[in-house]
Amino acid sequence: MTYQRVFAIVLDSVGTGQAKDAIKFDDVGADTLGHVGEYYQGNLKLPNLGKMGLSNLRKIPVEGVPVAKPAIGDYGQMAEISAGKDSMNGHWEMMGLPLTKPLDTFPNGFPTSLIKQIEGYSGRKVIVNKPYSGTQVIHDYGERQMKTGELIIYTSGDSVMQIAAHEEVIPVDELYKICKYARTLLNGPEYTVGRVIARPYIGPDQNHFVRTANRHDFSLAPTGRTDLERLQDAGYDVIGIGKINDIFSGRGISRGFHNESNADGMDHLDSVMREDFTGFCFTNLVDFDAKYGHRRNPKGFGEALMEFDQRLGHVLDEMRPDDLLLITADHGNDPGFRGTDHTRENVPLLVYSPTMKESNQSLGVRATFADLGATVLDNFNVKAEKGTSFYHEVRND
Repeated sequence: MTYQRVFAIVLDSVGTGQAKDAIKFDDVGADTLGHVGEYYQGNLKLPNLGKMGLSNLRKIPVEGVPVAKPAIGDYGQMAEISAGKDSMNGHWEMMGLPLTKPLDTFPNGFPTSLIKQIEGYSGRKVIVNKPYSGTQVIHDYGERQMKTGELIIYTSGDSVMQIAAHEEVIPVDELYKICKYARTLLNGPEYTVGRVIARPYIGPDQNHFVRTANRHDFSLAPTGRTDLERLQDAGYDVIGIGKINDIFSGRGISRGFHNESNADGMDHLDSVMREDFTGFCFTNLVDFDAKYGHRRNPKGFGEALMEFDQRLGHVLDEMRPDDLLLITADHGNDPGFRGTDHTRENVPLLVYSPTMKESNQSLGVRATFADLGATVLDNFNVKAEKGTSFYHEVRND
């Protein structure tokens, strides 16, 4: 197995059924793909994902997506071993850095001492400070924030601090500066939080507020070396599309592209595919999660999947014989489940190259997301510290 270019696409939050340890996360019964398929009652049309084996990898096929006989590539699932179900956990684990110690969460809001420090630095009062839906919080408090110039700070079930402000009241650059300061308070040892997220919004009133593409994630810097750095150190190109650069704090990434949307992300991927490089392109498409999963919107989730599937057809057509494509997810976010948080699920694993010629091989349920990074490293003859290559069943850790 030697491919010149390896492309991985993370369909953010597209889980494929509860993980073995779902009970620890109160997520028994979660099944993002299954429930989206049920909502569409056979009208979820995903021909390209289907022929790659999206229903083959499940015990119960996704409704509307026939089992491929045969699939054009290999298929399976990956199980997470990290002690959380956040995007950062999932992506770090894919790149050989699982987090075995849970990051801090704040179900009752952030400590007063932290809030006072942010207020002192920013010169602005903080409101809300509790778990909240991102769209609901600006509906409920956005008009007040516009009048007072306060900061809306909220969290979720994940290890995250989110800071929302209207762009015409607090300019984006000022919001970023405040978030960067908050990041310095949350790097441990007292409080260790995965992400501080700037959540700017626009609109005239509560019925017309929308969050903008100026969202920015200020992530905890990786606590160890990742497979991205191993690839880069070995002389290979590493390209990040979407929030990849944020999640890894730029480490191990040669070039990064910010996405305005899934469609914009796929435009970036199409552009990179026209380049002649040797290495790895890592793409995250976040709309499934941010726009539909957290909002428990199965209709929008399915529409986004079908739009992606159309774009995937072009990707498959443009692949070179020495290209490898990996499609997966970082966690679940079941729009048919209770609550608004991520769900602990296994994630799909679809693998294809034009040279496979209907391989139709089951890769089973991988013991860790780190197998994805190990496979990429194996292709480029770089030693992995965690995980097992799909095609080289000798564990390297």
